[in-house]
Amino acid sequence: MKFLQRLGRSIMLPVAVLPVAAILAGISYWIKSAAGDNIVSAFLGAAGGALLDNMALLFAVGIAIGMANKSDGTSALAGLVSWLTVTTLLKPETVALYTGIADVNEVDPAFLKVQNVFVGIICGLIGAYCYNKFKDTKLPDALSFFSGKRSVAIVTAAVSLVVAIVLYFVWPWVYGGLVTFGEWIVTLGPFGTGIYGFLNRLLIPVGLHHALNSVFWFDVAGINDLNNFLAGEGTYGVTGQYMTGFFPIMMFGLPGAALAMYLTAKTTKKKIAYGILLAGAISSFFVGVTEPLEFAFMFVAPLLYVVHAIFTGISMAISQILPVRMGFGFSAGFIDLVLGWMNPMAQNPWLIPVMGVFWFFVYFGVFYFLIKRFNLKTPGREDDDTLTQGTEYDTSSGDDKYLVTAGRFLTALGGKENITDLENCATRLRLEVADVSKVDDAALKRAGAAGTMKPGGTSVQVVYGTNVQFVKDAMEAIMTGQAEAPQGATPEPAVEAAAGSTAVLTDTAKATVTLRQPLEGKVVALSEVPDPTFAQGIMGPGLAIEPTGDTVVAPADGTIGATFDSSHAVALVLDDGTELLIHVGIDTVSMKGDGFQTLVEKGQKVTAGTPLLRFDLAKIQAAGHPSITPVIVLNNENATVAFE
Repeated sequence: MKFLQRLGRSIMLPVAVLPVAAILAGISYWIKSAAGDNIVSAFLGAAGGALLDNMALLFAVGIAIGMANKSDGTSALAGLVSWLTVTTLLKPETVALYTGIADVNEVDPAFLKVQNVFVGIICGLIGAYCYNKFKDTKLPDALSFFSGKRSVAIVTAAVSLVVAIVLYFVWPWVYGGLVTFGEWIVTLGPFGTGIYGFLNRLLIPVGLHHALNSVFWFDVAGINDLNNFLAGEGTYGVTGQYMTGFFPIMMFGLPGAALAMYLTAKTTKKKIAYGILLAGAISSFFVGVTEPLEFAFMFVAPLLYVVHAIFTGISMAISQILPVRMGFGFSAGFIDLVLGWMNPMAQNPWLIPVMGVFWFFVYFGVFYFLIKRFNLKTPGREDDDTLTQGTEYDTSSGDDKYLVTAGRFLTALGGKENITDLENCATRLRLEVADVSKVDDAALKRAGAAGTMKPGGTSVQVVYGTNVQFVKDAMEAIMTGQAEAPQGATPEPAVEAAAGSTAVLTDTAKATVTLRQPLEGKVVALSEVPDPTFAQGIMGPGLAIEPTGDTVVAPADGTIGATFDSSHAVALVLDDGTELLIHVGIDTVSMKGDGFQTLVEKGQKVTAGTPLLRFDLAKIQAAGHPSITPVIVLNNENATVAFE
């Protein structure tokens, strides 16, 4: 489920651009229908079509970025490489060469539909997987130019080639099977129309709805519903029956679902949910482009999507039974409803808004109930530890406790206007401020800081603990107006046990914490670390290691309390409740993960000797950073650390 939640949030990146594109395309169609071909409709249509026609490509790139362990342009490039490889190998012209067909028009029509969202998602996942797996690959010196991130695109192309071969055999069989199935359900009357509506929505994620649509809308099986309606031909009371039922769902039902998702979003995330849901609802109502809303919940809450598909099927069946008929040229939105109102084939179009109001309340009530009942992770309700980092939809700061702390930190730092730059490392906020004299060290301490450092100039460091990322994200949310600091709540303590851990260190008296040495090298006193935060024990007591090895291992049995995007540190909660931080090098957060690889996940159980992270000592030294590695006890200032 976490995979689906992460995939769903990754999809939000490309989906966010679609509503405006859909509205531009819809307005273009409206102008063209009213005034004929003209430069305005052509311009707006081209602008909207630039994105809508390449939606699958946007998915390939967006998912590659979102599913990567760390947002990086290399992963986006890998997604693009995968898309170009797969779609080029399977385009009709290329397939004609494989099969020896002289006329490209004789190629299996399935390959005309290979550039779909399903293939885009696959290519994005391939790009992200290859990036995560091979970005730190080390090759022999003779091939060192292709080491690391340069190897990602090469491996991606190879994997995509294999996937293309599989799709070459599988895709036509699946596509042809759906066309045959569609021709059969035509014989089932309203029940068959309901099945078509259900499958039309259910197949959206894999792009195969086009196969079914071709049976009912065009002249594959002699129905030609869409073209007949637009031409004002066909049979009155029959033509349009395979399109009418979409109008109440797209214009009213899905906006009702959007309202339910907005009202059930967490208070601190409503502003972010509002943006994507409102844009999606407008796109669905006016233009009939539903993907921005559907992709907002189809992966994070599959139950809701199945319900949506069922409702669509029911609407299609009811519309065929009732004396109501309507069609569209673009999609089942308000624009097409208005344009088709006076069409000779239109029958009782006034019933569509009446049906729509009914479906609005059905969608709203059912979605609201199911979201609450099953705690579904629709937009604004995501688990903070499953969020994808690196997009404008990040909401890691959602918990009130971090917003409280963030608000008090901002006040103690002289207000948001005093902060000119804000970053964080594994345990501390790193800030640049306009006026250092406005920083209130005592207030920061009362708000939950373990300590404050002022290295010089306008730089300020606020030591917090391993959950500093959430505080930093909350501060940014408050500074940008996306959230407000709750009043009257207790601030989060500077150091807390890892989420999900049941171990609690209750004895904080002076004690010796005996550990396996987590890293090969010379053990030195903590006071030798060239960073006062560690050397002065502000973070806690411990030892340091001048490393000769390249792998940090677990010093005892426990649970991973935190990992970091930059992979330069790891936190553990030992079985006796002791909280440890192992921090490789000083100021290595600025390397942004280059030369580091995290080998475990937050919440993972480990035993003594389990590899936790790997690093390139030569890269650390070449970057000019000390490689000395502190090992700190975070939750007992009276402890003494000893390596066995």
